[in-house]
Amino acid sequence: MAADTAFVNPSAPSSTSTPLGSRARRRARTSAAVAYDFSRPIQLSREHSRILQLGFDGFARQATTVFTSALRTVCQVTLKSIDQHSYAEYVDSLPSSTYLTLFSADPMPGLGVLEIPLPATMVSIDHMLGGPGGAVQPQRPLTDIESGVIRGLIERLLREMRYSLASIVPLEPSISGIEYSPQFAQVAGVADVMVVATLDVRINEESHQTTVCLPFNGLLPHLIAAAAPSPVSDRERAQRVRAADLLAEAFNDVPVDVAVRFRGTRLDPDALSNVAVGDVLRLTHPASAPLDVAVDDTPFAHATAGATRNRLAALIVATPKEN
Repeated sequence: MAADTAFVNPSAPSSTSTPLGSRARRRARTSAAVAYDFSRPIQLSREHSRILQLGFDGFARQATTVFTSALRTVCQVTLKSIDQHSYAEYVDSLPSSTYLTLFSADPMPGLGVLEIPLPATMVSIDHMLGGPGGAVQPQRPLTDIESGVIRGLIERLLREMRYSLASIVPLEPSISGIEYSPQFAQVAGVADVMVVATLDVRINEESHQTTVCLPFNGLLPHLIAAAAPSPVSDRERAQRVRAADLLAEAFNDVPVDVAVRFRGTRLDPDALSNVAVGDVLRLTHPASAPLDVAVDDTPFAHATAGATRNRLAALIVATPKEN
């Protein structure tokens, strides 16, 4: 009887080595070092980026509706990225001629920017005026009529931005100016940190990139508040209210040491060093003035000395009026 024999080709790759090799390759890909720029520290945390992404995703959906209804053609707006840049880097990333809408970002200090490239602006105006919206559009500043037409679209977009970011900041955007050259848009300092949301606006088959720029320092307190944990249920809220009431009740029952005393008298070290039994020290407390009632050396009332049965007592009196 011949025994079963298995022959293994040593040059063939082993079936057990493939997963190990793929894991090694994945580790090699994920362990690549990334250079850190110490001149531009990262201040926008991952959690805050996630909160902003949710807000601007909602803005992109609402902007899709605004563009489609205003232009009466197929439009799609999607969020591409949310990044942290200095204002100088943001200005350098824009084309030399574009359509910049500056708006107040109350209650945040400073101004925000809604940037739409001139080709997208001209195509939108062409569609809103009943034109075909051709791919070739003039590269020039807008006329008064064109400015009035596009202003209505911008105001609708800002209203949708207020609605979409309401869970982060109660934004009240209001147009404060228009610029065509990014170099002339004095929105922030060169080194000021800005939050830049980049959106892709597709009108028919043409894709355009628009940006929303907000000041990071004004946005940060609202991001911290939005990221703060809140009670998850009515029961937890009721427990917190009850705990606050118990703390207030216990605080009113805490005993404190109260002193009824004369006013302090200042003496020289020589006078104190020679004090002997039987000496009389002259106090600066007037004979007609009431005593001070103090807690932790802080007077809060006045009283006159007296007695109740076999104990000394103090009768609270009105604060004296003195020169």
